[in-house]
Amino acid sequence: MEKTELLMLISLAKKKNQKSQTKLINSYWVDVFSFIMKKVQDENVADEITVSVFSKVLAKLDLYDPNFQFKTWILTIAQNTVIDYWRKKNRENEDSTDSFEGFKNQFARSPEELLISEEEQKQIITIIESLDSNYQDIIRLRFFEEKSIKEIAEELNLTVANTKVRIMRAKKVLAELLKNKEFED
Repeated sequence: MEKTELLMLISLAKKKNQKSQTKLINSYWVDVFSFIMKKVQDENVADEITVSVFSKVLAKLDLYDPNFQFKTWILTIAQNTVIDYWRKKNRENEDSTDSFEGFKNQFARSPEELLISEEEQKQIITIIESLDSNYQDIIRLRFFEEKSIKEIAEELNLTVANTKVRIMRAKKVLAELLKNKEFED
């Protein structure tokens, strides 16, 4: 892609033009996914991280400096996201010795505490039900039925790339609604 075409695409993507955002993602998806795959060596994890990277890329397009290569900028975001993933993973492994305590404490929770978490789950489901039906389907298939991106694409008769973009958007919309819900409470 030529620099002028790329800058035009970025400009339109900044203005939330969905076709431009999708084209931008599709243009760099394989590079980013391959880069991440080398680092994590797990296709599902690489998929999740890649979706996260493009979510960050779209959210931070205003920070891109056209004096630098766009691909390098995206791969830097990918590198930092992979580092965050490994840090989190290491913390989880350190905490796993405490997991038995957490598991044991689960049984020591009061009925009120258990009711609160049930209430939170109901609120999350209510928020999901308020979403556009396309987002509902994506969230149900990905997070409740835990289907792979390829399986979701086949079930919804979409391309894999389009499915990835929809998952990313659904997660973003859901996160915003949940964040707004926290401020209301």
